[in-house]
Amino acid sequence: MDINILDVMFKLIRSAVCCEEKFTDIDKETIQSKIESLYDLSKKHDVQHLVGYALFKNRLINTENPYYSKFQKQQIVAVYRYERIQYELNEICAALEQLKIPFIPLKGSVIRAYYPEPWMRTSCDIDILVDKKDLDVAVNHLVSALGYREDGRGSHDVSLFAPGEVHLELHYELLEDWRAEFSRNLLRDVWKVALNKDGFNYHKVLPDEYFYLYHIAHMAKHFYNGGCGIRSFLDLWILNHKVNHDDEKRKTLLQSASLDKFSFAAENLSEVWFLNKQPDETCVLMQEYVLTGGVYGNNQNRITLQQTKKGGKFKYAMSRIFLPYDVIKFHYPVLQKHRWLLPFCQVRRWFKLLFCGGAKRSFNELKINQNLSNAEKTKAEELIEKLGL
Repeated sequence: MDINILDVMFKLIRSAVCCEEKFTDIDKETIQSKIESLYDLSKKHDVQHLVGYALFKNRLINTENPYYSKFQKQQIVAVYRYERIQYELNEICAALEQLKIPFIPLKGSVIRAYYPEPWMRTSCDIDILVDKKDLDVAVNHLVSALGYREDGRGSHDVSLFAPGEVHLELHYELLEDWRAEFSRNLLRDVWKVALNKDGFNYHKVLPDEYFYLYHIAHMAKHFYNGGCGIRSFLDLWILNHKVNHDDEKRKTLLQSASLDKFSFAAENLSEVWFLNKQPDETCVLMQEYVLTGGVYGNNQNRITLQQTKKGGKFKYAMSRIFLPYDVIKFHYPVLQKHRWLLPFCQVRRWFKLLFCGGAKRSFNELKINQNLSNAEKTKAEELIEKLGL
């Protein structure tokens, strides 16, 4: 990866969101000569609207440049996405308040308020937590009264689409049952600690330390699955620099969830990227992994990390062929009442993979698993140890 382009991209993001930046003649020359690479890199990580904003703000690109309109378009798209999502969020919150169903907005719906402009924090969907006992009432009302379309139920949420195709994930658990056990147990009790938002009876907010724990746990989950993107680290910088908080409360919860090592490393990398601090060895390893994975991670990263956790190529392959009960029970909910059906569900899953479009993906995954080198395995082992995963 071109180090000069990477440095300039982070400098532009810092200028857009974090602080004032001075751009040298070398920076300007790099931007002018490698504008296409800068656009492609920022688009890969879904921060092109921030990069474009900083280019315009600092007059680093003129209207004659063919990429001026491309960056401008991405900024307009970001504003449009925000307006659509904010409209639907307000509609959902009003409906749940009227139904007297307690609810907690999550992720971007909360964090974007701390950015210089709310549209700067892009997202593809709305995430809201409701109590499991209220789930069906909430879903039925959204479908019947607001015209939402239910699109499937997962291990911890229900997927719905608004008439305008804005995506809503209505959570009834903050984390999947088989991931991050310690943090999941802590987050299971959020209704006991949630606070009323000023002026509302059912709109709740998480105390800062619980919101922070959830953000770190969510990052760790995606990291383990192949990567978590630059945006999560920018959110982390915002939470540490723009939100009033108690470090000790955060640290106590993170230690209880066994996420303190991961959090410390993630915080350090956010300071490297958004305060231009010098990286340590862990930051270098983590940066390579995150930047390779893009916004949502990739299979190469995921398989490398999980093969190391499972104890080798054979054990990883077996874990993918025979899904553990704690995972497969969410693919086939009948197993939660009739565990004896596990062998039949395994076979059904194999047939579905072979004959319903999953065969190529599965074979590619096994091929990546088989071809991982010892050097890649060693690097993954080092990363897992340093991050406490």
